[in-house]
Amino acid sequence: MNETSVEQPIIICRDVHKWYGQYHALRGINMDVYRGEVGVIFGPSGSGKSTFIRTLNRLEEHQRGRIIVDGIELTHDVRNIEQVRMETGMVFQSFNLFPHLTVLDNITLAPLWVRKWDREKAEEVAVQLLDRVGIPEQAKKYPGQLSGGQQQRVAIARALAMQPKVMLFDEPTSALDPEMIKEVLDVMIELARSGMTMLVVTHEMGFARAVASRMYFFDQGQIVEAGTPASIFSQPKEERTKEFLSQVLEH
Repeated sequence: MNETSVEQPIIICRDVHKWYGQYHALRGINMDVYRGEVGVIFGPSGSGKSTFIRTLNRLEEHQRGRIIVDGIELTHDVRNIEQVRMETGMVFQSFNLFPHLTVLDNITLAPLWVRKWDREKAEEVAVQLLDRVGIPEQAKKYPGQLSGGQQQRVAIARALAMQPKVMLFDEPTSALDPEMIKEVLDVMIELARSGMTMLVVTHEMGFARAVASRMYFFDQGQIVEAGTPASIFSQPKEERTKEFLSQVLEH
C-alpha cells in the first residue's frame, strides 16, 4: 500500500453537537478534511456555520462528539487546545488587528511570542507575506490608515505568519465594500492554489466554484448536503439546497 491510501484526514469531526442553553446550534456534524483540500461552508444566517468553524480551534466548545485536528483531539486539556491553535490560522469577519501596532508589528507578534522566533526572522517572514498579499508598502502604517480590504489582507498575512497547517476563514469578505471583496478573494484563491488546507465560511459562490474541493450546505445546525462544486451547482439533491442556491445565485 502506498502512503497516500492510508492518509488520515487533517480535520476529523464526528457527531459534533453544540448547545447554547436550550438552543441546539450544531446537530451532529460529521466532516473529514484532507490536506490540501479547500472546503466551503455555506448556508443561511443562523445555520451554525460560524459556530462550527469556531469549534475547530475551541473558540466555541462542543458538548458532544469528537473533533480531531492534525491528530490532536480537542478536549478540556489546555495543552491540546494550545497545540491546535498553533496549527490553525483564523481569519474573522472583523479584522481584529491591534490598532496601536503597525502592520509589521501585528504580523510579527505571535511568531515572536508563541513560536519564539528572533525579530529578524519574524520581520523577514512578515515582509514576504505582505508581498504575497499584495501590500508590501503598508508595513509601517497603522491599521486605521488602511482600507478594509487592506486590513483583511494584513489579517490573512498575520494568520499565515504562524505557518499553520490549516487556515479557517469565517465570512472574511462580509464586512467589506464590494470593490474590496475581489482583492481579498484573489489572495484566498492564490492561497488555495498553493496547496493550503482551508475551510471557508462564505457566500461567495464564485470563489467556491473556482477553488473548492468540497462544499457543505448548512441549515438549522446540520449538514443538509455535501459534494463537489460541480454536483452542488448543477445537480443539488436536496430541495433546501436548490432553494438557497437559487436565491444566492440570482443576486
